[in-house]
Amino acid sequence: MHRAPGEKITDYESAMIRLASFGTVEGFWGVYSHLLRPNQVPTITDYHLFRDSVRPVWEDPANMNGGKWMIRLRKGLATRLWERLAMAVVGDVFDVGDEVCGIVLSIRNSEDILSLWNRTAVDAKTNVHIRDIIKQVLEVPAETIMEYKAHNDSLKDNSSFRNTDVYK
Repeated sequence: MHRAPGEKITDYESAMIRLASFGTVEGFWGVYSHLLRPNQVPTITDYHLFRDSVRPVWEDPANMNGGKWMIRLRKGLATRLWERLAMAVVGDVFDVGDEVCGIVLSIRNSEDILSLWNRTAVDAKTNVHIRDIIKQVLEVPAETIMEYKAHNDSLKDNSSFRNTDVYK
C-alpha cells in the first residue's frame, strides 16, 4: 500500500492506494522492482507492506491490541534499511508466526521513520525479540534508540509518533 503525498488527511485509510499483492519472495521482488525507491518519492509519503489479511490501520482487528516499533532515520538511509526490513519480513526472519503484521516507511521533511507493526503490545518477551531482530537486520549499533507505541495509545492521542516509549 502507498499513501500519496499531500496535506493532512482526515481519513487515513481512504488515502491509501493498494499497489500490488504477492505470495512469495519472488513475487515481492517482481513487485518491488517496479516501484519507486524511497529516496525517489516526494516528502510526506508512506509505503506499507502488510499481510494480505491486515489493513494498515490501528482499528484493524489484527492491530487493535498491538503496537509498533519505530526507528527514526537521518535522510539518505531509508532505501537501504527499508529493503533490509522488507526482506526480513517477507523471508520470515523474525520467526514469531503471525505476530508481525507489517512494516511502514514514512518519508518526512527532516527524517524518515521505519516501523514494524505487531499484534500483541503486552507480550514483552516477543516484543523485545522483535526489537533485537530489527536491530540485527538493519545492522544498527546496539545503543540505537528505538521507540514503541501501543496502537491503543495512538488511538487515544491520535498520533503515531508522539508520546512513545524509548528503548536503547
